Amino acid sequence: MTSRVYGVDGHLAHDPATGLTHHAPRPLPAGRWSGDPAEVNRWPVVAPDQHARSQPASICWSPIVRCNLHCPHCLDDTSVRELGPADRNRIAQILASSDILGVDISGGEPLLLKDLPDLVRTVTTGGRAAVSITTNGTHLQRRVPHLAGVVDAIRVSLDGATEATHDRLRGTGSFTHAIAGIRAAVQAGVCVQIQTVLMATNQPETQRMIDLAHDLGVNGLTLLQMLPIGAGLHQQNQMLTDVAALDHVHRLHIPDPLRVRLRTRELAGGFTVVRADGRIWRNDTRGLTIAGLKPLTTPADLTLTAKDGSA
Repeated sequence: MTSRVYGVDGHLAHDPATGLTHHAPRPLPAGRWSGDPAEVNRWPVVAPDQHARSQPASICWSPIVRCNLHCPHCLDDTSVRELGPADRNRIAQILASSDILGVDISGGEPLLLKDLPDLVRTVTTGGRAAVSITTNGTHLQRRVPHLAGVVDAIRVSLDGATEATHDRLRGTGSFTHAIAGIRAAVQAGVCVQIQTVLMATNQPETQRMIDLAHDLGVNGLTLLQMLPIGAGLHQQNQMLTDVAALDHVHRLHIPDPLRVRLRTRELAGGFTVVRADGRIWRNDTRGLTIAGLKPLTTPADLTLTAKDGSA
């Protein structure tokens, strides 16, 4: 596999596809560093609360609330006001000036933003962060030409290994569009990571999700423990405990070279999100609620006041 871009600070290298931060055996050049993923994947993973940094290793920036889908487990607060293009660019410049190693641009559906490639360029040109985009994939096939060579990784939400399961959660036709988008991105040489919200509904399909990810030739699969935030607050009957999720994942067969990661609810505790209105929230330490809101006006506003979390 060709080299990939990581956000680097000393011995720390943040992977924009998996959301993991690795500890290198040697100091690396600070900033955006191109490395061999086979080598980086051999380095130990640093837990988000163990990197001893004043700012988060990574954050999620959701510059858009609008979305073409209406998923029952969505984290987003649809009442939030979206900033205009000039203010979105201002937020991108602040992130570029920060010490953040990874910025995941999410939503809403970020591919609905015409200025998305420009926002990515602003963050990557001015800063050290590696940048990913999280998308539902429905517009990915047509946007790949604008994103290939611009973004460092694309994370595609896929909540079922079958059209029936995925579309039941995300809407008719969404599975077909997402798969077409994944294929187009992989063919264009973009690093693609599939993300699946792990729920009681789709847990029986996890092995088939792994097999599908392997067949599609993506970088890996991230299983996300559902958070009871946003619309997810009304889907708590779908939540698995972290212990049950870990036990489930340990029983799965993972073919080489695919890498599978489970983001537990505990790891999500303390994670930082910049909302569409330019305000910062952090998950509480258990990943169960939102703790605190304040405007993002300078990089200093991102300073950690408690443990860091992981996307």
